[in-house]
Amino acid sequence: MPKNVGLGEMRRLVGGAQVVEVLPAHEYDEEHLPGAVNIPLKTLNEAAAARLDKSRPVVVYCWDYL
Repeated sequence: MPKNVGLGEMRRLVGGAQVVEVLPAHEYDEEHLPGAVNIPLKTLNEAAAARLDKSRPVVVYCWDYL
């Protein structure tokens, strides 16, 4: 079940979690978190998520400067 987490929880989870950046591909290519995979939000569906390991937590990240 999705939930928002604070910085402390994020730091705890990232050690064993899969980090998914939902940025458009060109933004991901410019800069992304180390080890993160890119599944752009507009393409995020069951088929795209199937490549993730279901036994590990998933952290979804999107940086927005607005």
